[in-house]
Amino acid sequence: MASDDGSVGWGEARPSHRWSYETIETVVTTLERYIKPVLLGLNPNDLQQIDRLMSREIANGYNAGQPIAKAAIDIALHDLLAASEGKRVAELWHASPASSIDLSYLISTRDPDEAKKKAAYARDNGFKGLDVKIGLDPLQDGDILRAVKEEAPDLFFRVDANQAYSLPEAIRLAKQMERIGVDVFEQPLKANQLMGHAELRRKTSVPIALDESIWTPSDLLQAIRLEACDYAVIKLTKMGGFRGAKGCGEIAREAGLGLLGGGLTESSIGLAASAHLFRYLQIKDPVDLNGPMFLEDDPIEDKPCLANGTVRLPEGNGHGCVPDLDKLQLYLNPL
Repeated sequence: MASDDGSVGWGEARPSHRWSYETIETVVTTLERYIKPVLLGLNPNDLQQIDRLMSREIANGYNAGQPIAKAAIDIALHDLLAASEGKRVAELWHASPASSIDLSYLISTRDPDEAKKKAAYARDNGFKGLDVKIGLDPLQDGDILRAVKEEAPDLFFRVDANQAYSLPEAIRLAKQMERIGVDVFEQPLKANQLMGHAELRRKTSVPIALDESIWTPSDLLQAIRLEACDYAVIKLTKMGGFRGAKGCGEIAREAGLGLLGGGLTESSIGLAASAHLFRYLQIKDPVDLNGPMFLEDDPIEDKPCLANGTVRLPEGNGHGCVPDLDKLQLYLNPL
């Protein structure tokens, strides 16, 4: 995204069709056919009007309307505005910019022995937290969690079920987690089962986090009213960019909920932008921003640097990341 004064802003939409209803194809057509025509020529400083116009073109239904596509615009606008003022993104909110952020180490396997090896790697390489995916093989979940805890007992232990369980299954597993020593149980039930999550909270001492259940500030308010969670997971692209994610984080914090940071499989742009937001929201637990580790190529020149479980962020204005234009052109026109 560019303005008349030559300032440029970069955003990112990274849909995952196995995680949400948005796909690469829907993001491209949404931006090209619907969002771009109504935004051309507008003042980039008027974020409220831009948000209103995007929401009019792609309306909300039961869930937010194409939030991942809209996030690319919102992130790019914040990057552009900060860069044009010679600031980093967090300074737009009158906050100190982030220089680094601690990551959790992602473990996703059906094999307890492999999980144990990965936990040992995380422990030995400076990671301060673990994000363990479960539900791949429910019969093995307890063994996987015990193996991980045994190998890395002092790391923050976040367990993510990605909506895999029924309420009775989640209650039984939560009882095991109490004995194992899990720090937080993320999204055990289907996204629309807020009452079920509230019931689970009443039957376990393990804190419950919601991710797929919370896309907008309105979703979060419903979860708060129903006492359905102890933590809210903040994801920049899922929540439509900085405006939505910042609003969710501030509401959750004022309501006394804990905050967890997460991402999809974004490149370094998504990682850096998310890290600035998470530092502004004062998220202290290690965050799940492992996207660049799963990419064959991260087409960014100035990008975050991972060492010993901590990501050092680039020092440039905006979110700090500068894409490699030659690589981007190559991906636009593959051989």
